[in-house]
Amino acid sequence: MSSTAAPGESLDWTGETLELELGAPGHGGFCVARHEGRVVFVRHGLPGERVRALVTEDRGGSFCRADAVAVLTASPDRVVPRCPVAGPGGCGGCDFQHAALPAQRQMKAMVVAEQLRRLGGLDLTAEDVVVEELPGAPDGLGWRSRVRMAVTADGQPGFHPHRSNDVIPVLGCPQAVPHALDDVVGQQWTPGADLQVVRDGAGEQHVVELTTPQRPQRGRRKPRPVAQLRRGSATATEQAAGRTWAVSADGFWQAHVGAAEVYAQVVAELADAPTGGTAWDLYSGVGLFSAVLAEQVGAAGTVVAVESSRQAVADGTAALADLPQVRMVAGQVEQQLRTLPVPVDVVVLDPPRSGAGRSVVEAITAAEPTRIVYVACDPAALGRDVALLGAQGYRLSVLRAFDAFPMTHHVECIALFQR
Repeated sequence: MSSTAAPGESLDWTGETLELELGAPGHGGFCVARHEGRVVFVRHGLPGERVRALVTEDRGGSFCRADAVAVLTASPDRVVPRCPVAGPGGCGGCDFQHAALPAQRQMKAMVVAEQLRRLGGLDLTAEDVVVEELPGAPDGLGWRSRVRMAVTADGQPGFHPHRSNDVIPVLGCPQAVPHALDDVVGQQWTPGADLQVVRDGAGEQHVVELTTPQRPQRGRRKPRPVAQLRRGSATATEQAAGRTWAVSADGFWQAHVGAAEVYAQVVAELADAPTGGTAWDLYSGVGLFSAVLAEQVGAAGTVVAVESSRQAVADGTAALADLPQVRMVAGQVEQQLRTLPVPVDVVVLDPPRSGAGRSVVEAITAAEPTRIVYVACDPAALGRDVALLGAQGYRLSVLRAFDAFPMTHHVECIALFQR
């Protein structure tokens, strides 16, 4: 039983076990429950289940966090996790290994609809959202070609628990593509380092060790991690949009083996840039979407890509050297927007998890593009930007959602906005 705080005291249920009825999924990989007037965010449960939940974090406000440590009434969608460290207190990388894949996708659809309804003001229900499977992982496993690992104090690779800096040593990961972690687990690494492990489209393994200097670099408040190649080459080879991409091994590429090709096809369908037209590709990475936009506008058109990573711009410039209509710019999107060519027909943007935000949305809409294609890795950020775009006269006309991160709560959306 939980205790009630005395007047003037802060309520703290940490370490207590509560018997709860779980409700709808929330954004972040948990189900919502209520107890004695407070909200409890419960991981490792499913909607409709009755569980015993151990409170893991309570800061005394209107909610606390808990793990379902015993299932009293199980959902028919519950399955046995494939990974021994996927449960309470274990690795934080999998939120939904205890749920069948259709149930995972239904929960993600519910979250997308709720975020776009609550933050974006849309009249949307879970039935309006279909979370689509990506090719390459029919059982929801073996899809991750890029794995970020942490290293324990004694040099063993592993993963962080949920909301923790601790490291759990592991012998493998069922999310990873076959052989991705060969010669990584069971080996010694620099204590406290991070590992970027890549199994690229050519089947080559790359391991980059990232260590943080003990002293801040001159002129920097926060030290930048130092990358040291430990396996493979410095460049990973990928295939997508009919092209070969040479990408820095510690740079960005879609983690799911089927994502880049599908996203390129969907963006091409939604962008529909006119021949001879102008397109912006914002937060462009190495220019995957610039390639498909360039095909649409043709030699007489213009595509300008903006990306903050200079390495990504260098990789993209080399990969798209045969497309003179593409110009890649290294810089912050917020600072470069006022320098981009207008009028513009189509804008494609793939912002970070925090979303585009007011200043970027207002600068884009001020240019009055016919179409805006928004690639979103966070439904809450998309919801906030839906509202901002709506205030500027742009409405959501197409929404596609993809299960790009099976076994986790993450979901990728691609949306089309038109005036």
